[in-house]
Amino acid sequence: METTKAPVITIDGPVGSGKSTLGRMLAERLGILYLDTGAMYRAVALAARDRGIAADDDTALGNLCAQVQISFSREGGTQRVFLNTTDVTDQIRLPEVSMLASAVSAQPSVRAAMVAQQRACAFAGLVADGRDAGTVVFPHAPFKFYLDASVEVRARRRHKELIEKNIPMEYSALLKDVEQRDHNDTTRLHAPLKPAPDAVILDTSLMTIEEVLAALVSHIEHGHPC
Repeated sequence: METTKAPVITIDGPVGSGKSTLGRMLAERLGILYLDTGAMYRAVALAARDRGIAADDDTALGNLCAQVQISFSREGGTQRVFLNTTDVTDQIRLPEVSMLASAVSAQPSVRAAMVAQQRACAFAGLVADGRDAGTVVFPHAPFKFYLDASVEVRARRRHKELIEKNIPMEYSALLKDVEQRDHNDTTRLHAPLKPAPDAVILDTSLMTIEEVLAALVSHIEHGHPC
């Protein structure tokens, strides 16, 4: 793909759809920044939990967003997430933080603060994944993708990730957790999860990561912007 400026590429989808893994791989393939917007909301949720701030206290959460600094660094091929100066990469992936992030991210003050930070990163082009990257954060991005999969497949993927990180959780409980997060994300008042009208939608249920990556790269390299 020849261009004078790296594009903004968005990948949205529900939990377990593969968007974070694909976002990292696609950004590395194209040599541009990877922005994990979901990690930012998780970091805010973790900070709120540690400070005893309720997930529905919009005012307190807005103040919190103004006080904390969320940053990323790449170490040994892995992206690390920092809350102020503390590495919280593993903590923000805990199931209870994931569920809390779903509630915290529904608050208008949190979304406004995070969207502003996310847009500030786009000066040099990037791959941004999340739940509203293509609908709210970067609505004019030339390439938008929406990844999906059955809830059972997505729960199995999350279960495998947790096992690999030695985080115990029963599959049945995780399935309910994923279903609840789907409900929260698709029914929230502000920026609900949904495909952008011009997004390319891929069901990844029966696809390998490599197959999905190939599909994304092919779409971009053939120059079919949304």
